[in-house]
Amino acid sequence: MRGIDTQVRKNRRRIFKEVASLAYESRNLKDDVEALPYKIVDYDESESGNIYRERAIVRESIRLAMGLSLRPEDQPVHVTQGLEESNIDEKYYEPPLMQVIPSACNACPENRYEVTDKCMGCVAHPCREVCPRGAISMKNGKSIIDQEKCVKCGKCKSVCPYDAISHQVRPCLANCGVNAIKSDKKGRAYIDTDICVSCGQCMVSCPFGAIADKSQIFQLIRAIQSGRKIIAQVAPSFVGQFGSKVTPDMIKEALKELGFYDVYETAIGADYGAMAEAEHYAKEVATGKVPFLLTSCCPSWAMLAKKFFPETIDNISNALTPMVATAREIKKEHPDASVVFIGPCASKKLEASRRTVRSDVDFVITFEELQGMFEAKGLMLDNIQPGEPLNDATGAGRGYGVAGGVASAIEECIREYYPDIDVHIEHAESLAECKKILMLAKAGKKNGCLIEGMACPGGCVAGAGTNIAIPQAMKEVAGFKAAADKKIPDRDITE
Repeated sequence: MRGIDTQVRKNRRRIFKEVASLAYESRNLKDDVEALPYKIVDYDESESGNIYRERAIVRESIRLAMGLSLRPEDQPVHVTQGLEESNIDEKYYEPPLMQVIPSACNACPENRYEVTDKCMGCVAHPCREVCPRGAISMKNGKSIIDQEKCVKCGKCKSVCPYDAISHQVRPCLANCGVNAIKSDKKGRAYIDTDICVSCGQCMVSCPFGAIADKSQIFQLIRAIQSGRKIIAQVAPSFVGQFGSKVTPDMIKEALKELGFYDVYETAIGADYGAMAEAEHYAKEVATGKVPFLLTSCCPSWAMLAKKFFPETIDNISNALTPMVATAREIKKEHPDASVVFIGPCASKKLEASRRTVRSDVDFVITFEELQGMFEAKGLMLDNIQPGEPLNDATGAGRGYGVAGGVASAIEECIREYYPDIDVHIEHAESLAECKKILMLAKAGKKNGCLIEGMACPGGCVAGAGTNIAIPQAMKEVAGFKAAADKKIPDRDITE
């Protein structure tokens, strides 16, 4: 469903727009929050036929968009409970980040094989013959599967000449690389937060829009309204996210019209990271002091390594992530400023909430959430006149937005700075592939390698908070990278 403007995506954008509008315009916040579900779900235009359920879902979505947690189903908690605590001009976060809205979950089957009406009732019955548990029988000339006996081996599906057997899997679970999706007593999904690495792939895979992350747009708007100096840094994957005709310079100007004091490229920090990890590889990995090096820029990849492969923790690069490195550079120049990271990633919200970086990154919002802010203010980006150019970083840093871009940038730096060193690069995208490569590294099969891990298939351009199709996003990042004045950073940039 990625890149398709489904009703689920429209609903999310509408929620972000309306919550942003509350921050900009509301004079009686509590009453306006109460009224919002009735504004969003029109009685005469409901497609589901159950406006009461739709409004219940919207109420929980509003809470998440304001940084609040879902209400318990077994307690009388008012929709606006906790509203005053979230109505502030600084970061507000109640864990966990990713949550399933129970009333929205369809309780999809986790793993089930079913015979469809495509069954021709053939004489051969290969499905029945290959079943190891005798779970398939014939009724009224058609095959049926006894779910109590079925062991989900899939042999029946593989031999059916009419492709009449369907394998049904829960979309959120199928796209969770760490199996963090569980089922409650009613068969509805919930997230095991002890396992979850907050990549958000479950959220973008749910066709019912039942999974959402918490937003900080309300508090960010309050911070802008406070008159403080608020500076934005945009992730390398921002190009093209707001329309094919909207240039980086136009986005910079649009952000200033929203009230941001200035705009930087996060690729600045990526340049620093590429240089630091090139040096680490040359001095530690290439010399055999450490067996391999894991990149650190993807927080879900780093969380995966720490939770499931703790033996590899010491091999994760200690270079600051691009988000944090850029924030620190901004605050060197503007010590009185608050810094907002605008990117594609849900898990960056957790990274920015860690105590070690709390003072450097004050807010994190996604491209999807920023789109809601633009819409709430009525900003038509196609009509924005570009101002000062956005030209802070090299092509190496800008390439971080796609899978393989991090490893490529580090490799280019190694070959330029340390030409006598042989470079061995590996990269994995998707949590499932990341787990495989970490298992190989743990087993000593990747010694001497620099390993880039990206939780999202395709890299940052496939993050949960993006607006456009992944192939188009890749093309846009490649063009922005090629437009950089310099290919890689000068070696002495940090010296």
